[in-house]
Amino acid sequence: MLRSFAGSLSAVMLMTSAAFAQVPPDPNNPNENVPEKATYMPYGEAIKLDQAKKAADAALADATKRGWPMCIAVVTPSGDLVYFVKMDDCQYASISIAQHKAKAAATFRRPTVVFERLLGKGPFFSYLTTLDGVIGSRGGNPIVVNGKIIGAIGVSGGTGSQDDVISQAGVAAMK
Repeated sequence: MLRSFAGSLSAVMLMTSAAFAQVPPDPNNPNENVPEKATYMPYGEAIKLDQAKKAADAALADATKRGWPMCIAVVTPSGDLVYFVKMDDCQYASISIAQHKAKAAATFRRPTVVFERLLGKGPFFSYLTTLDGVIGSRGGNPIVVNGKIIGAIGVSGGTGSQDDVISQAGVAAMK
């Protein structure tokens, strides 16, 4: 009986292995294109406290001028928090959202608006939701000095567009 079961199991495994064969490429899927070379911005030395404060202060000044209560987080390239500001009246949910946006922008080396836009393109980009640390909401931007990512800034508290405007003010202060 054991031999019969083992034989049946082997037959089932052989028949189903064809189902797990390589899936042919989908010409409609933009992810099927394999670039010759990977392009990315390199990481630099981690942002220092005075630099993080400078970026956050610029973002804070712009948010204050516009009357938008925001949370502002600045992180190292590894996503570790260096500096954080919560304006009065900023919603509590934005504390962790700002930090998440900053960490995603730093560790994935791209603005979080990239994820938002790719997710909006449809099912070929739904895999992004399976990646740890992705946030599909604008307002997180890398901070680049001398062509290298030294950290990132994340902002939350307004609409996505408002968050991104304030985040960009922080980035601009570092140029």
